[in-house]
Amino acid sequence: MNAASTPRAWAALALKHLPHAALAALLREFGGPDAVLTATRAQLARVVPDVAVDRVLTPPDVASLELTMAWLAQPDHELIAWDDPDYPQALLELGFAPPVLYFVGRREFLNRPALAIVGSRNATAQGRDNAQAFAQALADAGLTIVSGLALGIDAAAHRGGLAGSGGTLAVVGTGPDRVYPARHRDLAHAIVAHGGMLSEFPPGTPPAAWNFPRRNRLISGLARGVLVVEAALSSGSLVTARYAGEQGREVFAIPGSIHSPLSKGCHKLIREGAKLVETAQDILVELGLAAPAADAPASSARTPDGPLLTALGDDPVGLDTLIERTGMTAETLLAELTELEIAGAVSPVAGGRWQRRRPPPNFVASGS
Repeated sequence: MNAASTPRAWAALALKHLPHAALAALLREFGGPDAVLTATRAQLARVVPDVAVDRVLTPPDVASLELTMAWLAQPDHELIAWDDPDYPQALLELGFAPPVLYFVGRREFLNRPALAIVGSRNATAQGRDNAQAFAQALADAGLTIVSGLALGIDAAAHRGGLAGSGGTLAVVGTGPDRVYPARHRDLAHAIVAHGGMLSEFPPGTPPAAWNFPRRNRLISGLARGVLVVEAALSSGSLVTARYAGEQGREVFAIPGSIHSPLSKGCHKLIREGAKLVETAQDILVELGLAAPAADAPASSARTPDGPLLTALGDDPVGLDTLIERTGMTAETLLAELTELEIAGAVSPVAGGRWQRRRPPPNFVASGS
């Protein structure tokens, strides 16, 4: 950031919420936010419509501006503006980039190749396993994992990115001074240490519902593609996937059981043209980051077999159905299911049903 473009001026200008085109025109004309903020009405009127002139001349919210400056005064807290060389190039190319990003973390992750992973907040255990395994494999292949710090799939994706070598970025729908949900505070600290957390919202912004669609467009915009792991038809993940398609990004989806509500969003995306994927290799090939792999033997890692696991199959199953399939009493079934849950072989799902948990497949072919 050059000497004429101070963080305070950028923050003040961002608080005016100017339309993108008007803000870009003003900065081109005057050379920087300080000059825009000190321009006269007549000077501004030669560049933008009266409504934009009025916004520029209206004093910023002093409390919000001072809160922002207090946040920026803390160690490692940064404002990254359009004129900053580390501003994500992937966003600048889209034509809607926020004028400033509030950032905590390692700047080098802002312009690395990235893949977004999103999905249901109410994910199944298998969905969380898949998200974390895909994220770790893709991070080890050199991609930074981008997600939204939400419960369920987002959190699992971040943990997978942290376990891999590519790190992870969290895009949040609050101000940078808040962690939402609060239970992810420790996860947020780990993300900042091995990637970064960013927001377009100034400090003090609460987790209002209308913030999250705006956050979602940044998640997709930062990435080369978006992978949806589990999603109901009403999921915000479908909004992220729609943004990805509009932005020219690839959209990937993992298929699931025809009986699961959390598969319906993914199946809808696949019907509409998203690429069905079963392994991280599928994604890397589509992005031109790996060659197609020859057919390989299935993973040797398996959950233990047995009559109950065989009866469970691959779809969620209720207790009454298991009694019919196995001939066991409800008491015996619940005891065995509890043992299998402790062993990580099954997990309970909505509606009093149980689902077999299978280990992730070989995600990246050897030698890729």
